[in-house]
Amino acid sequence: MLSILAVVVSLALLMFLAYRGVTVLLLAPVMGALAVVLSGESRWLLPLYTDTFMSALGGYVLQYLPLFLLGALFGRLMADSGAASTLARWIVRTLGERHAILTVVLACALLTYGGVSLFVVAFAIYPIARNLFEAADIPKRLVPATIALGAFTFTMTALPGSPAIQNAIPIPFFGTNGFAAPGLGLLAASIMLGGGLTWLLRRAASARAGGEGYGQHDEDDGATGAALTPAQAAAQAARHAEVPLVLALLPLVLVVGVNALFTYLVFPALDLSFMAERFASLDPSRLTGLWALLIALLVACTTLVLTRLGHWHDLKHTINQGVFGFMLPLFNTASEVGYGAVIASLAGFGLIRDAVLRVSDNPLVSEAIAMNVLAGITGSSSGGLSIALKTLGEDYLRMAEAASISPELLHRVAVMAAGGMDTLPHCGAIITLLAICKLNHRQSYADIAAVTILFPLPALVLVIVLGTVFGSF
Repeated sequence: MLSILAVVVSLALLMFLAYRGVTVLLLAPVMGALAVVLSGESRWLLPLYTDTFMSALGGYVLQYLPLFLLGALFGRLMADSGAASTLARWIVRTLGERHAILTVVLACALLTYGGVSLFVVAFAIYPIARNLFEAADIPKRLVPATIALGAFTFTMTALPGSPAIQNAIPIPFFGTNGFAAPGLGLLAASIMLGGGLTWLLRRAASARAGGEGYGQHDEDDGATGAALTPAQAAAQAARHAEVPLVLALLPLVLVVGVNALFTYLVFPALDLSFMAERFASLDPSRLTGLWALLIALLVACTTLVLTRLGHWHDLKHTINQGVFGFMLPLFNTASEVGYGAVIASLAGFGLIRDAVLRVSDNPLVSEAIAMNVLAGITGSSSGGLSIALKTLGEDYLRMAEAASISPELLHRVAVMAAGGMDTLPHCGAIITLLAICKLNHRQSYADIAAVTILFPLPALVLVIVLGTVFGSF
């Protein structure tokens, strides 16, 4: 019982301090150490840190570093080339100010499904969303929820082929690919999109009926008020340059298209058994999905650089900033995985794990609960998903095989569940989004929670029910 209490106290403090803005790079090892001490296992503290925590952290970095790196680089290339803003402006011109909410949602969805980091999307779309909402007299407090619906929900967890890290994490655990359970994913995505849009449109209509309007807000984009240097001004102008629409769309099409090509045609046609001659423990079938996504991102990055040759303000700076940008998200998540490994080694976690596994004979139900709880506690869909699969992935795969449930269905349920309770108030992505929009939790969080929790959870339940009855499709 003491060990369970130690786990609960450690998790509660992790959640509270993360909400207060303390970096998880420090919190993860400290809270892991606290759990060890409180559980009465202090004598194992140092080996648990050097062997368990660091081994789990390092293993995660080794496995996913290329994906984080290429994803961050691609997002930076899209932003600095002007392609991201060109696509956003195209959607605005197509739909117009009358459909401001739909315009912002679709702009975010197009960019995130095309492989652009959700943080890059938030920075790129916010100025456009702000101007659209002001022109349409829609309350600014709805901007964060609108961006969150397009960037943090269906394109991240439900749409088949999504290059989001969340959709890639289950691949090596279940031997699947990013297109797992495409029919169920599309159905879930439609529920999230339809429900979220309905909520936001009704909230906007209610505000209009009450005469609220856009509101009075400080729209100064200069955080310090200092004038931009010539180099900064040139870089900012490049980000807002007009890129031919075909060239702006091409990298996004390549991310999805090349991923599908290698997943369904190239790798299945190749005999990869020769790899066992040098890598005896390697199972290519569990990694081809990840390899396909890496190749797709690499092709898209290369294409983006080549098609914009002669138009880059400072290509070296763009590449360097893109590469540097992957480090903090990667090590934040890796630290959470290390923390999860320490917690999983404690006796109290064994009792919690057994309780979760006994919640239902249906592994999909148990998996959904575990992913939601851990994503909510860590405030991170990728962190919670990684911790849960690291500690329970083999159990769920074994249970699924016994129940004749396909790994593809396990994959889709795991990803969707991790995108349910991850957006609690202490979520780092939510805190960053509110900071970008210059709003606070009191003003905007209720609507963010509605579109990122209220509708994704019923969509998850429907996928579990249909998947249990009809299987993966």
